[in-house]
Amino acid sequence: MTVGALIFAFNNEHTDYVAMANWSANNIHRHLNIPICVVTREEPADGHSFDKVILADPSQGSTRYFSDYNSNVTWHNTNRMDAYRLSPWDQTLVLDADYVVASNQLSTVLESGQDFLCHRWATDATGLQTFNDLNYFGSHRMPMWWATVMMFRRGTVSQFIFDSMQMIRNNWQHYRDLYGIHQSNYRNDYALSIALGLVAGADQSVHEIFRPMLNVMPDHGLTCT
Repeated sequence: MTVGALIFAFNNEHTDYVAMANWSANNIHRHLNIPICVVTREEPADGHSFDKVILADPSQGSTRYFSDYNSNVTWHNTNRMDAYRLSPWDQTLVLDADYVVASNQLSTVLESGQDFLCHRWATDATGLQTFNDLNYFGSHRMPMWWATVMMFRRGTVSQFIFDSMQMIRNNWQHYRDLYGIHQSNYRNDYALSIALGLVAGADQSVHEIFRPMLNVMPDHGLTCT
């Protein structure tokens, strides 16, 4: 069985996500010892660290306010539901381009034996901020499941989840109204959360990654060694 990581990286006018993904690829090789496939718009420059490159056009981008830029920027981040279709691996670890792999802890996720895993809880790595609101969404306070890190094995369950995400993206206004989501922009986290509810049922019997997802906010500094 093939195992590898998959990163979507589409640059915008402010951020070089391909460079981020390339930096992350070196860490993934170092700590997890698995190959990395990047999905991007153009062939990366020579000397990159990706094992495979898939060229694809990003879905129609939206705009999102980034506090570190103090402005709205184009955000190409709606292709995540294509991970099942595009991944060259039998078992895939899907990671955000700006996710920092700083240890081998994700190895336990790959070794779990589950069909699908993601984080249910996110938290501030510094402990200075609370994520109480961010861990739920919509007027009905539905549980948020984070698409930042997802592990899936090819099979019926995973295919249902990604097919459901596709359906939700294609009918985004309907699901916004149904779940009382005030934010107009489509988000992978919302689509994943709704999809898991559809696939897993009302009891939300989803297997979650065993620890919260640590976040570093824009006003924090980060030093890597």
